[in-house]
Amino acid sequence: MSIRDWPAAERPREKLLERGAASLSDAELLAIFLRTGVAGCSAVELARRLLQEFGSLRALLEADLAAFSRHLGLGPAKFAQLQAVLEMARRHLAEQLRKDSALESPQAVRDYLKARLRHEPHEVFACLFLDSRHRVLAFEVLFHGSIDGASVYPRQVVKRALAHNAAALILTHNHPSGVAEPSQADRLLTQRLKDALALVDVRVLDHFIVGDGEPLSMAEHGWM
Repeated sequence: MSIRDWPAAERPREKLLERGAASLSDAELLAIFLRTGVAGCSAVELARRLLQEFGSLRALLEADLAAFSRHLGLGPAKFAQLQAVLEMARRHLAEQLRKDSALESPQAVRDYLKARLRHEPHEVFACLFLDSRHRVLAFEVLFHGSIDGASVYPRQVVKRALAHNAAALILTHNHPSGVAEPSQADRLLTQRLKDALALVDVRVLDHFIVGDGEPLSMAEHGWM
């Protein structure tokens, strides 16, 4: 049966317009993105099949072009559309974050960092540079590492902070393992960076570690 033959209240698009996007299942949201199914398979049925094949919506969203295109109903055109949607979401979060002080919007900081770093297959280290009122000046990924860690050089962090004329910054890195607990090396690195940046009057406000759940704030845990 085609989706057009379903009761209006059960069609994903009509359901979204009436009840909001949050009311839809992963399969229904994906079906709206797919728009059409394939022979003998509606868009919702295809979406369910894809979610089962990938294992989760997140795995589908984070798949590279080769893995994405191996599945029925998907290909380079759909991959390009999906990447555009994801980038628009990241830019929207960045705009939201720039409106207020980072310290007044801790959830906005978490949402943005999660969107930027959670999908990375290897460890990366980045900084959110802030002005004297703790408004966002820039976000930069400074170091890329292996699955086990990244080599971070304090001199480079100081150099970029001065280039942005930052008064403060927030450190962040991801744990591809999904576990957001800081290692002893993470704590030592945080202190080294705090000491180096203090020499040029730049404050380190926090260090967020991005894993599978909510990013962990080292400041909130008293580890700064």
